[in-house]
Amino acid sequence: MRKTRAVSTDWRSEIERSGYYPGLVADAVATTLGTETAEAFVVHHEATFDPGMEVRRHITVLLLTPTRLVVCHTDEHPPAGPGERPHASTTTDAIKLGNIQSVALTRVVPDPAAYVPGTPPSEVVLSINLAVNWGAIAHIDLEPAACADESCDLDHGYTGAITAEPLTLRVSQAADGADAVANLLGFARALTEATTG
Repeated sequence: MRKTRAVSTDWRSEIERSGYYPGLVADAVATTLGTETAEAFVVHHEATFDPGMEVRRHITVLLLTPTRLVVCHTDEHPPAGPGERPHASTTTDAIKLGNIQSVALTRVVPDPAAYVPGTPPSEVVLSINLAVNWGAIAHIDLEPAACADESCDLDHGYTGAITAEPLTLRVSQAADGADAVANLLGFARALTEATTG
C-alpha cells in the first residue's frame, strides 16, 4: 500500500500507483511545483489507526527542485455525522533550500555487531529542520528562572526555548519494503547535497 521513490523522475506515476486520491494529490503538487522540475522525490502513503480503531489514510509527497523543497500532505477525514461524506484536506508548502537548517537521517540496523558495510538499514527516519517554523508547530520548554544566589527565594520568572517541529518521514523494510528504504536514503542524499552545495 505504501510506495516511496527518489530515483525515478516520474512523480505523477508514483502518486497514481499509490491509489490515494491521485487526481487531487497530483493537482496540488503540480500547482506548487509550477514550471520547475523535480530532481528527486518521495511519495509515501500510510494508513494509521485512530483510538476508535478507524483507519485513517494520508500521503506525503516531497519533491526536490533546483531551488525548493516542495511538501504536499493530504489527510482523509471521516464523515462528521450521519449522511455526510468523508473529505480530504491537502496542504502544500514550497520551502527555499536556504531555509533548510539541517537534514538528519537516522538509520536503524539490527544486530550491529554483524553489520556488513553497504547493507541497507531496516528502518530510516528523515528529519528536515527548517530555519522558519514549518506548519506552525513548535515545542516550548519552560523552567523557572533562577539567580546565582542559592538562598534566593524571589520569583525570577521563567526561561525557556522554542524549538520548531521538524518535518519527519519514516520508512521501514517491514512496513514499506526494501525499495522504500533505499529510495528514502537516495532522497536524503540528494537533499543533503542540494542544501550544502
